[in-house]
Amino acid sequence: MAQKEGSIVHVEFHSADPTRTKQFYQQVFGWKFQEIPEMNYTMFQAPSPPHGGLQKHGEGRGPTVMNYVLSKSINATLPKIQAAGGSILVPKSEIPGQGWWAVFQEPGGTVMSLYENMPKPRAPAPKKAAKRRAKKAGRRGKR
Repeated sequence: MAQKEGSIVHVEFHSADPTRTKQFYQQVFGWKFQEIPEMNYTMFQAPSPPHGGLQKHGEGRGPTVMNYVLSKSINATLPKIQAAGGSILVPKSEIPGQGWWAVFQEPGGTVMSLYENMPKPRAPAPKKAAKRRAKKAGRRGKR
């Protein structure tokens, strides 16, 4: 099923002790984890979506959970957030090879992130010559 804009598509744990957090969710809920060492990040897969990630919380910040809301265009969503009284905490930034993200706070104080998928490359259009060969082969089969 395709994910719809406005859906929560990723949940991220910012932990004081990612190793213990990972062990806890594996032991209690059976979640599967995949390390991404080059990003100092761990992805997790719960029994059903949304899935997410785990990392050490930032300096000066405590443990928290960050939800990511799908946006077709972060550039179009950010002004809507501001017009509705929200504020942008982290501007649009790239997640290499994945997409983009930004962090906002709504008027009630909840902090969330936006996520925009990187467009998938389109398949090359079939060559005209290949179409002609297929058409000729079809005619030969009818004789």
